[in-house]
Amino acid sequence: MNLPNKLTVSRLLLTTVLVVVMMSRSAINDTLALVVFVVASLTDLIDGRIARSRKLITNFGILMDPLADKVLTCAAFIALVERGQMYPNTEVKVAAWMAIVIVTRELAITGLRLLAASQNVVLAAERYGKHKTISQMTAIISLLVLDAYGAWPSFLQMVFRPWAAWFTWLALWLAVLLTVTSGVVYLWRNRALYLKDC
Repeated sequence: MNLPNKLTVSRLLLTTVLVVVMMSRSAINDTLALVVFVVASLTDLIDGRIARSRKLITNFGILMDPLADKVLTCAAFIALVERGQMYPNTEVKVAAWMAIVIVTRELAITGLRLLAASQNVVLAAERYGKHKTISQMTAIISLLVLDAYGAWPSFLQMVFRPWAAWFTWLALWLAVLLTVTSGVVYLWRNRALYLKDC
């Protein structure tokens, strides 16, 4: 297994750590969840760059890299919905319908990729999908910062307090909008794969 693929697998392992940490809130756990998610997100950036620069692009990576992104982001959004129920004073909550929209989109695209693979076609990630992933990760990081910064040193609280809530709200809604838009575009562009079987 080459280095980019190892980083992809590590993202799946970090997802497990993230969910475990997020299920029990404390000053340490809130910050640890943020750190784990940021590290996992960075592996997505790094593995793609290494794969392209060293010409290590494989079918495993083409299929598993976006799948690992989906597992990470979906798990984080679902855990954030649970957090919102467990801790009602959370400033910005992820509504259950938002998580449902996000998970449904990811399952639909994964299903399309499996259909393509059954026809010996490999569908790589597209530009809209990459923007969607960035927006989702930004929203999750913002939500985790919002949960964590209250326990940070006072000067950091002063930095984040004026903008954290409204930026997080905006990032969350943008992520939902791009998730829906990118899913519709991807399904439309690859409609020939499933329409011929209807």
